[in-house]
Amino acid sequence: MSGKWTRSDSTPLLRPQHHPSQRSSPSNAYSSYSSISLEMTSAVSATPTARSVFLGVDVGTGSARAGVFDENGKLLGSSSSPIQIWKDGDCVEQSSTDIWHAISAAVKAACSLAEVSGDEVKGLGFAATCSLVAVDADGSPVTVSWSGDSRRNIIVWMDHRAVEQAERINSRNSPVLQYCGGALSPEMQPPKLLWVKENLPESWSMVFRWMDLSDWLSYRATGDDTRSLCTTVCKWTYLGHAHMQQNNEKDSRDMEACGWDDDFWEEIGLGDLVEGHHAKIGRSVAFPGHPLGSGLTSTAAKELGLVAGIPVGTSLIDAHAGGVGVLESVPSSDSQPKESDIEALCHRMVLVCGTSTCHMIVSQKKLFIPGVWGPYWSAMVPEQWLTEGGQSATGALLDYIIENHVASPHLANRAASQRISVFELLNKILETTMHELKRPFLASLTEDIHVLPDFHGNRSPIADPKAKGIICGLTLDTSEKQLALQYLATLQGIAYGTRHIVGHCNAQGHKIDTILACGGLVKNPLFIQEHADIIGCPIILPRESEPVLLGAAILGAVAARKYSSMHDAMKALNASGQVIHPSKDPKVKKYHDAKYRIFRELYDQQLSHRSLMAEALT
Repeated sequence: MSGKWTRSDSTPLLRPQHHPSQRSSPSNAYSSYSSISLEMTSAVSATPTARSVFLGVDVGTGSARAGVFDENGKLLGSSSSPIQIWKDGDCVEQSSTDIWHAISAAVKAACSLAEVSGDEVKGLGFAATCSLVAVDADGSPVTVSWSGDSRRNIIVWMDHRAVEQAERINSRNSPVLQYCGGALSPEMQPPKLLWVKENLPESWSMVFRWMDLSDWLSYRATGDDTRSLCTTVCKWTYLGHAHMQQNNEKDSRDMEACGWDDDFWEEIGLGDLVEGHHAKIGRSVAFPGHPLGSGLTSTAAKELGLVAGIPVGTSLIDAHAGGVGVLESVPSSDSQPKESDIEALCHRMVLVCGTSTCHMIVSQKKLFIPGVWGPYWSAMVPEQWLTEGGQSATGALLDYIIENHVASPHLANRAASQRISVFELLNKILETTMHELKRPFLASLTEDIHVLPDFHGNRSPIADPKAKGIICGLTLDTSEKQLALQYLATLQGIAYGTRHIVGHCNAQGHKIDTILACGGLVKNPLFIQEHADIIGCPIILPRESEPVLLGAAILGAVAARKYSSMHDAMKALNASGQVIHPSKDPKVKKYHDAKYRIFRELYDQQLSHRSLMAEALT
């Protein structure tokens, strides 16, 4: 979810480690205080002799990160290590070996910077992008790449090679599809598995385990092949609610995987994955935070600089870990509602904003919403239903718009000379332009520029992977000022997309009235203010700058039996920070209402154009 999406041919790309004094990419520009600079100042007090800390690991698109948290959910130190990525057209690949090495480096650095010894870590949890990992019977990587490179054994979440396979699967209208918004995305695992079977038969025959990346991390750490209800339900069509009447979180144990729909796998041509009680895709599942095996193995402990036997919790997808790390981060005045704790959760949406944006909503009953993933049972908060919206390119889109403009190099140089981020400089240019043109408010600068942000398809609520991005209102102007206007219009387009998702979900039975946001993009104040103004409700930021890492650490705390449930851990370790309120100026609302109408019309026009051209080519 997080990290910069770098354009490339098939050569490997290394994401540079970000230090405060170095230039960083726009989507990460507001993260400058969250890496090395944060850790160096975060743990200067004397170390208590008997303290307990929890360690969270998150693998994003461009880096592996580790964070150490105390028993109050306060971040003591964190570190990041770059990971390799290959991009060739629609194919995006990574290496599980490279990722584990990066995790080892990040964990050791985070513990060192937090002045924490291995025996003080009482629980460990993993979160990662929903990427697909292939390994053989020995746990060695199996290539999923046209190149045949055995290192490249991960199909990254954003990979869109399986669009045609997804269309074929969706045409069968299997009953399981109703639990993922009515259609599988090419970003989910069944289409990718089918692609590998059809295009790389030798690799297909060699694979002993197909795993979501976060499940592979916990397996690599413990040797326990139990899969998470988060990954299997959200990305593999596993029907978690098959366990509703049989199991509850407080009776946590490995559960026999009874939620696979064998008919579905047979129908789509992957019946061989049913063999051996689904051995290749998961024989047993568990609630997130369930303790795995005998804890950290001695081998993994040595690699991570920790102690063998540390409890390791069943994993989460990174966005879902962000949800766990932020969903109870409400101000104290708001945390004692008239309704029950769980009912209060159901009024909140969590935005996890990085390369892409995920929109997480919890409910007590299942709500089927066309074009929005879910309802997923126990995929984030155990024993609750989850609805998951999303935008496939947000931080990635802002990077793309900025870096491909002719004024970008000069802008970047100016930002570097001023020791500020590119985002900060663009925001300053917009403020200056607003005053020069005597505009009533900053958002009004884009009255002639409109952006449909579907440059990597539409995940929600239209669920159209073939959707294209649109910029309406271009001129021959190549100035930095014009780039700033395109940046603002793009940012607004992203916010209109979230407004579309919120409105669509509320129309189908949700009652969202509060937004909680986390991720690199929320460190840009303009990004957050525009979202508040456009959606029309307050946005709460968490106290801690790394809620995805906190969510992963919560898994470790639950596995260590520090808390009796995930929700109890969330209430104890989440804490609120700044609250951003929407503008009270009615002119701002009127303006955004008008632009939102244009936003919706842009996609309708695209459909019309698509139909006209299809007819012309028949």
